[in-house]
Amino acid sequence: QVQLVESGGGLVQARDSLRLSCAASGGYVSTPTMGWFRQTRGKEREFVAGITWDGGRITYADAVKGRFTISKKTMVYLQMNNLKPEDTAVYYCALSRRSEVTIPIMANDYEYWGQGTQVTVSS
Repeated sequence: QVQLVESGGGLVQARDSLRLSCAASGGYVSTPTMGWFRQTRGKEREFVAGITWDGGRITYADAVKGRFTISKKTMVYLQMNNLKPEDTAVYYCALSRRSEVTIPIMANDYEYWGQGTQVTVSS
């Protein structure tokens, strides 16, 4: 069973930066797609960024393009720059066993999830 653990959240001011990390353990998926999602109270979980197992394809939500960067080495990272109050949310790391040409952006396409880390951006 794959386990995902996020870290790096916190309280920052607008225009500050944060880097989230996601560590995977406990199982093996040959060609996973990794994604970051976020959720605020009363809203559905929304896709933020995704990266294929080899780092060859990356996709971002329009709301974070040019500000957020997803990368992976031994862990998966989400570098968040120029943060805005509307980025405030619980951020989740997710793993999909799918390895298709198009990175999945629907939460239902991801089988494993971390517990989430809170990011709060004050104005």
